[in-house]
Amino acid sequence: MHYLNEQNIFLFLIQLVLLLGLARGLGELFRKWHQPALTAEILVGIVLGPTILGRFLPFLHQTIFPADVVQQNMLETMAWVGVLFLLLETGLEIDFASAWRQRGEALKIAISDIAIPMVIAFACCFFLPAHYLADPDQRLLFALFMATVMTISAMPVAARALHDLKLSKTDLGFLIMSALSVNDIIGWLIFTLVLGFFTHAGLSPVHVLTIAGATILFTVLALTVGRIFADKVITGIKRRKMPQPGVPLTFICILGAFCGALTQKIGIHALFGFFIAGIMAGGSRALSENVRQIISQMVYAIFVPLFFVNIGLKVDFLRNFDLFLVLLISVIGIAGRFFGAWFGVSLTRLSKTNRLSIAIAHTPGGAMEIVVGLLALEYNLITEPVFVAIVCGALLSSVLLGPWFSYSIRRRKKVSILEYFSPRGVLAAFKSHERNGAIRELSELAAAQEGMVEAEYVYEAVIARENQMGTALEEGIAVPHARLPEFKRPLIVFGRAPDGIDWNSPDGKPAHFIFLILSSQDDYDSQVQILASLAKTMSEKSAREQILQAGDEHAIWTHFRQFFASKHVSRNKKKK
Repeated sequence: MHYLNEQNIFLFLIQLVLLLGLARGLGELFRKWHQPALTAEILVGIVLGPTILGRFLPFLHQTIFPADVVQQNMLETMAWVGVLFLLLETGLEIDFASAWRQRGEALKIAISDIAIPMVIAFACCFFLPAHYLADPDQRLLFALFMATVMTISAMPVAARALHDLKLSKTDLGFLIMSALSVNDIIGWLIFTLVLGFFTHAGLSPVHVLTIAGATILFTVLALTVGRIFADKVITGIKRRKMPQPGVPLTFICILGAFCGALTQKIGIHALFGFFIAGIMAGGSRALSENVRQIISQMVYAIFVPLFFVNIGLKVDFLRNFDLFLVLLISVIGIAGRFFGAWFGVSLTRLSKTNRLSIAIAHTPGGAMEIVVGLLALEYNLITEPVFVAIVCGALLSSVLLGPWFSYSIRRRKKVSILEYFSPRGVLAAFKSHERNGAIRELSELAAAQEGMVEAEYVYEAVIARENQMGTALEEGIAVPHARLPEFKRPLIVFGRAPDGIDWNSPDGKPAHFIFLILSSQDDYDSQVQILASLAKTMSEKSAREQILQAGDEHAIWTHFRQFFASKHVSRNKKKK
């Protein structure tokens, strides 16, 4: 039996310091440039791996990363723990119940965004020259895999773009995330089955069909009975006031390990089990936004950087770089996902204005595309040049998303908040100290405006939307809203909570500034612009302090008029 010696442990710790320190440091720099940290993490691996350090300073490279199986396995194990938790966290971000309620429009977009990219990618990759294939006899399976990898969009990348533009809580953002959730579930299911067929190619058709049936049965049971079980456990943890976030985190990790072991035993990869476990736990309303944020930060601060850095340590990107492959996979990946979502939106009742934004949000391949590519490389389904092309395509699509999505939002018609906001729509202090009571007071304030519908009708619509996906932002801001068929133009009312109201916010802070936004049934555009403008204005610390210190409704309104009038003037100056 081989035991780790002191040199193994010493070298492993040096590797952690070097890899994690550089990946996190460069990642934060990239975030300031509004670029995904994923790019920085892979770049660190490329610099320290065989591509740069191994090519120009081989002695130093061998000293830090020796070709010792035990030493390599230590880092490899840490990296795979990272990707398992990445899939677990991705599942946590998927609100299956809300996505199911949105299944009409979201399902049309998701299915179109799977079918069209698959057809395009399959047709292009099936006719690739034989030297690009790991096994020319497996051409059909190779093309099917490439078609699958081109369908999986990077939901975390899209979520980050929505968050940066203050659109994550809008109905447009909700629809985008719902469609991406369905896309992820179906895409990962298809990929898992393709990988299972490949790894069990020598088995009888009956055995392969058994694996496929077991996989589908596991998925159905997990998303129905499993979600109910996970919700009861997490709700029980919260009711008994057990330590947060420690106990829920332990339960989620155990659930992930159990589901991962189960899927591995079925004959498919454990990653799918972790992904489904995340969806099971993420559907619990008892799992607070703050706990979700802590889990996400842990995964992305430690585990994920090590996984993506390790990719650069394993592959020589210069030797395996093929410009034709990189261009081909980048183009068919981005274009396929774009036109797939574009066509899906055209099948819904959404306006043409939203078509571009939703289609762009589906284009990044990001981390998910790289993960499935690495799995295929590990199983010798693809060659290293194809894997490098997949990585380059995923990075390119992720880098393009931010500026491209911002452009689609800027093209929308500008609105002035003051058109829909008046002094009669301001409440200096709530009587209630809980969320539903505050929404009821704002609904009554909205109903008191001229030509408005009844307060109870507004309240029920807003509560229904709030229960689908919470509208709390960071820094004490909440933006409950609803779209009502009776409305012709938007309406905004505001309430201040000096002592704060628990709104299940991502940063765990109570809500002090609550805006109720009502708009017409089909008006995504005004809602997007209003929420983005409100969130941007209230994200400024000085604005929040002035509103919090204002004496009465008149003083609050005076501040709001100054804030939004100045922004409207500055926009007009930019146009001139």
